[in-house]
Amino acid sequence: MISGIEYRVMYSRRRTLSIHVSPYEGVIVRAPYETSLKTIERFVNHKAEWIAVCLNSFKKLVPIDNRNGYSDGDQLLLFGEPHLLKLIPSKHYSVRLKNEKTIEIGHTGNNDPLLIRAILEKWFRIIAVNELTLKFSDALDKYRKFGFSPTGFSVSTMKKRWGSCSARGKIAISYDLIRLKGIYADYVIAHELCHLVHHNHSENYYQLLTEVYPGWKNVRQELRKFIR
Repeated sequence: MISGIEYRVMYSRRRTLSIHVSPYEGVIVRAPYETSLKTIERFVNHKAEWIAVCLNSFKKLVPIDNRNGYSDGDQLLLFGEPHLLKLIPSKHYSVRLKNEKTIEIGHTGNNDPLLIRAILEKWFRIIAVNELTLKFSDALDKYRKFGFSPTGFSVSTMKKRWGSCSARGKIAISYDLIRLKGIYADYVIAHELCHLVHHNHSENYYQLLTEVYPGWKNVRQELRKFIR
């Protein structure tokens, strides 16, 4: 621990020192083999202020998933609203939205939190494919005058980004968007559609995005507070 900062050291066949700061993994120092602890300590101490800023910013983040799994009585997000999770004994595994605020999972006896998480993730993906595909279709109709012509669309497992647009014009968005309010999926879809015209983040791209989706800056800023 240096300057009150806890960190882990990972050695590898690299040539330089680097620091990775993550809300889940904490502070990781990547170092070449044979690097002395004193050299690492000096490096961390030199970066201490920057590390502290990063760690402090994580306090404002809102996790939408629990990597340790889910148990009876937990709260989880769906459509941007907290839902109560209820686990009930059953002859087979099942998931249903019991009412607007409750998700009910039937289990055969094994209710391990990580298993319940896996069951929920599969269920979220099914809902997301239906709901987000419809949103995408509605967006194409809404923005018809811009002439957007994607070559394909998919709802995918994307944990490091919310959406993507390939060089060939295929758009994909993260199924995790189903956990949030619809306005965020609307923004991500508009964002990726604009990449069909400008496959970059140039001034021209942002001018188009502003025309397509006014107020995108505020929505993007709010979306950045969610982590998976």
